[in-house]
Amino acid sequence: MYFTTPTDGTTLAYEDYGTGTPIVFVAGWSLPSDMWERQVPFFLDHGYRCVLLDRRGHGRSDRPTSGYDTDTRADDLAGLIEHLDLRDVILVSHSGGGAEVVRYLARHGADRVQRVAMLAATVPFLLQTEDNPIGIPGELIEATLTDLKTDRARWFTDLSQSYFATHMGTRVTPATIDTEIRRSLSTSIVSTIEVQRETAHTDCRADLAALTVPVLLLHGVQDQQMPIDLTSRRTVEMTPNAVLKEYLDAGHGLYSSHAAQVNADILDFIKS
Repeated sequence: MYFTTPTDGTTLAYEDYGTGTPIVFVAGWSLPSDMWERQVPFFLDHGYRCVLLDRRGHGRSDRPTSGYDTDTRADDLAGLIEHLDLRDVILVSHSGGGAEVVRYLARHGADRVQRVAMLAATVPFLLQTEDNPIGIPGELIEATLTDLKTDRARWFTDLSQSYFATHMGTRVTPATIDTEIRRSLSTSIVSTIEVQRETAHTDCRADLAALTVPVLLLHGVQDQQMPIDLTSRRTVEMTPNAVLKEYLDAGHGLYSSHAAQVNADILDFIKS
């Protein structure tokens, strides 16, 4: 299924399954909505409606030359929620999708949202600045973008083991790793680069402080892509009504490597 964004007429793909309270899944950077394949059947079985968005440049959505800034991507999410007239929404996001969710709430309010769950989210602020000395130096971010432009297949492959923290004995098969690499490579190169850059430069600190809905943060202590000290441990301190659950042996791809625990924790959060 598809809808047209009110901002610039981009056509975005989405999937819509089941009935009941809607859960809107927002994928991580470079990944299509297929990444949620271990969550959707679980929540359908528990009576929830599952709505999944392919952000612009990802999956089956259009690949425009612009609109990859966080504000526009947050507006795209708003466009989907309004297109389906969803109410009492539970937002579930991974990685860069977390910044989109937080910015959506800042720009569009929480009238349609009851709760938010963020996995390994890229908030509050990744870039090193004078008032954010713990952040990542800008030159390192630019070096990553250069690597992606040069050989992104190698870049994703080189990071695949740490992504799932296989050194901790997580039960992730080679087939699963290959699938996630292929999914990442299916994203347009322009979207891959621009969303990565924009996410690194998005400051969500004020947005988080203004949140009024309950927030669940799930994060792997072994996450090398988004270290927990830089992200969720800071986020929980500045966000009202937030709780953090740490997975001691999980990496960035906890939605897959720790799917059963992730699903159970989100379900408990929804029902609490």
